[in-house]
Amino acid sequence: MSDNTSASTRPAPLTLLGLGAMGVALARTWLAAGHPLTVWNRSPGRSAELAAAGARVAATAAEAVAASPLVVACLLDDASVREALAEADLTGKDLVDLTTSTPAESRTRAAWANERGARFLDGGIMAVPPMIGVPEAGGYVFYSGSREVFDTHREVLAVPAATRYVGADPGFAALHDVALLSAMTAMFAGARHAAALVENAGIDRKEFGALLAGWLTAMAPATAAYAGGPVAEDPTSPAVAAAGDAALLRTAQEQGVDTALLIASGGSVSGM
Repeated sequence: MSDNTSASTRPAPLTLLGLGAMGVALARTWLAAGHPLTVWNRSPGRSAELAAAGARVAATAAEAVAASPLVVACLLDDASVREALAEADLTGKDLVDLTTSTPAESRTRAAWANERGARFLDGGIMAVPPMIGVPEAGGYVFYSGSREVFDTHREVLAVPAATRYVGADPGFAALHDVALLSAMTAMFAGARHAAALVENAGIDRKEFGALLAGWLTAMAPATAAYAGGPVAEDPTSPAVAAAGDAALLRTAQEQGVDTALLIASGGSVSGM
């Protein structure tokens, strides 16, 4: 019986390096979509589940790279990518690096890949593993670097999460990724600070937690001002804002909570 499916409509093969929580989530979605997948991980034991689901398990990173024209790395850090690919032949490969890195590291890795005969695309994942393969969860991945690589593999890359191409500069995906993660980190730090203020005051923690979530949600649109987005004019005078900030510091001191977060925020907390 002949195969009437054209090569252009068959799910494209790819290689995935790295089977941490995120790597496994990515692998599952590609396998579920029918993509022939070769995987490699430094700790071989993590590949058993994926092998049972149809993945080919490579003994070495070099073997995994050789198996597919598209190679996706999702490793611990930039040094791990360099080490994993040290002995691999990257000639003619398209390397997509989803490993969290700095903009400078991404630009260096792009030049390194190009020198070894590969085209390079960097990625910044704006999702946690449970969001991968779940479109309604809202996760997406920033991509930057070779537009040609992005366009060639757009459909494959869009299987785990939505894609957002942010420019030819290989460092732009990392910059977008880290900038948003930095804002998230500060937000959670602020939430922990708020919880610490009321911790020993006899206030119901569950009720306060709901108030905190609602307040942050209401204030979220105002954050656009920090990136030049539209925001309503703030009528608060500098003097009122300064007085409000001073009250935040005094309250933290009264409650025995470290004021470092408030001081590090710099300038007015109350006003824009």
